[in-house]
Amino acid sequence: MDAAPAIAIVGRPNVGKSTLFNRLIGKRHAVIAHEAGTTRDRVSQRYNCNGYDTLLIDTGGIEIDKKGDIEENIQVQAKIAIEEADIIIFIINLTEELTVDDFTAAEILRKTKKPVILIGNKADNPEIEKNIYNLYELGFDEPIAMSAIHKLGTEELETKLEKTIKKLKFRKKRETKKDEEVIDLCVIGKPNAGKSSLINAILGQEKVIVSDIPGTTRDATDTKFIYEEQEYNLIDTAGLKRRGRIERGIDKFSSLRVFTSIERCDVAVLIIDGEQGITNQDTHIVEHVLETKKGLIIAINKIDLLEKGEEIRNRIIGKLRRRFAFTPWAPAIFISAKNKTNTYKILEIAKEIKETRKTRVKTPQLNGMLQKITQKHLPSGKGLRKARFMYGSQVEINPPKFTLFFKHAKNLHFSYPRYLENKIREEYGLIGTPIILQIKTSVGNEKKPGKSQK
Repeated sequence: MDAAPAIAIVGRPNVGKSTLFNRLIGKRHAVIAHEAGTTRDRVSQRYNCNGYDTLLIDTGGIEIDKKGDIEENIQVQAKIAIEEADIIIFIINLTEELTVDDFTAAEILRKTKKPVILIGNKADNPEIEKNIYNLYELGFDEPIAMSAIHKLGTEELETKLEKTIKKLKFRKKRETKKDEEVIDLCVIGKPNAGKSSLINAILGQEKVIVSDIPGTTRDATDTKFIYEEQEYNLIDTAGLKRRGRIERGIDKFSSLRVFTSIERCDVAVLIIDGEQGITNQDTHIVEHVLETKKGLIIAINKIDLLEKGEEIRNRIIGKLRRRFAFTPWAPAIFISAKNKTNTYKILEIAKEIKETRKTRVKTPQLNGMLQKITQKHLPSGKGLRKARFMYGSQVEINPPKFTLFFKHAKNLHFSYPRYLENKIREEYGLIGTPIILQIKTSVGNEKKPGKSQK
C-alpha cells in the first residue's frame, strides 16, 4: 500500500480524544476544553508513528441529540470507522463507570472488522489505573492504561500502532519506491465543479462516473495513461465541501482521503466553477495544497458558459489573483471539460511544474545572484544593527528549498523574504510550485549583546 493509513480517535465527549491527538502529533492543534463536545468538526494532521506516515483524525464525541437518540450519533462514529479509518483508537475515561453508550459503540466497532485499540485514559494514579480491568467487558484485546495529559502510556500505544500498521502491510515512507517518471496529478475542488468531467475529457472515455448530482465521487480513483510519451496518473477525488454545509455522517469525513491524495501527488489541479466564481471554499482547498508543498494549477472550468468574452475572463483573473494572493506563482488556465478546451494544456503545464520542482541551483550562481539583488535593494529592518546577506545554498528539491544566512537576521523586515523569493523565482523560472526559504543567522559574525570585539 502506498497511501498513508488513517487512524481515527473515537469515544464519548470529554474522554480525552483531543488531548491524545495533540500528544501524538506533538503540538497543540485540536481545541481542548473542559466543556464536553468541544470538537464539533473533524481535525486531521499528519502523524509520524515510528517511521510510518499516517493521517491522525480527532473526531467529535458520541453525543445524545435533542431527541435523546444516542443510536444515531453512535452510527456516525461507526460510519467514520467503516468508511474512512484503517485503524480505530477507542478511548474510555477510566474515572467514570462504563455506560450503555460505551457498550453500544463497542458492539458497532467490532462489526467494522477494523483493528481497534482500546485506551483507558486519565489513569493518573494507581487507584484509577485499577479500573482498566473493567474495560475487558467491552470485548477487545488487552486495553492500554494511559494518561494523555501526562504522557503516560504513549510509548506503549505507539508500539501497538506500529505493529498494527505493519500487519496491515503499509510501508514506511523511506521504503516506498515512487516511479519518478510518472507524474501524479490530483484533481481537487468543490462538489460538481467538473472534476470527473475533466478526467473523462482527458482520457477520452468514461473511466469515472459523471453526474450533475454533487458528491458522486466518494473515493479517490487512480487512472494511469500516456500523453506525448509521458506517463501520468490522474487521481480523481471527492469534492471538498464547505464546513458549514457538511452534514453529520459520512459526508462530514469525506475529505479525509482527499488530503491523503494531495499528499501523494506531484501537482494538484484546482477546478473552479466558472459560473459560480471563486469562493472561500476554493481558498480553503488551496491551503491543503500549500501545507503539503505540492505543485498547483488553477483551472477555471465551464468557460463554454461564459459568453462575455475577454472582459469577463480578465475580471475573473483579477479576482483570482486577489483571492489567491498567497499563491501568485500558480498558473491559471481557462478550460471547458465539456468541450475539451485546453484540457491537454493542463498536462503540459503539469510536466513543466514537475521539472521545475527538481530544479537545482549551483551555490556560486545562487550567491552571485543574491549578492547582486541584496545590494540593489538593501535589507530593511528594525534596530541599529542592520541585517546583511552573507551567503546561501539550495538544500533540497521537490520543492526547492534554500537556506540563506544573514548577519543580524532577526532584524530583517518581515517582507524581505518575500522579495527574495520573488527574485529567485524570476531568475530561475520557478513557476507552479512553492519554494521554501529558511533564513538563518550567520554564526560567528555578530557581536554578542553587551560585549565588544577586540
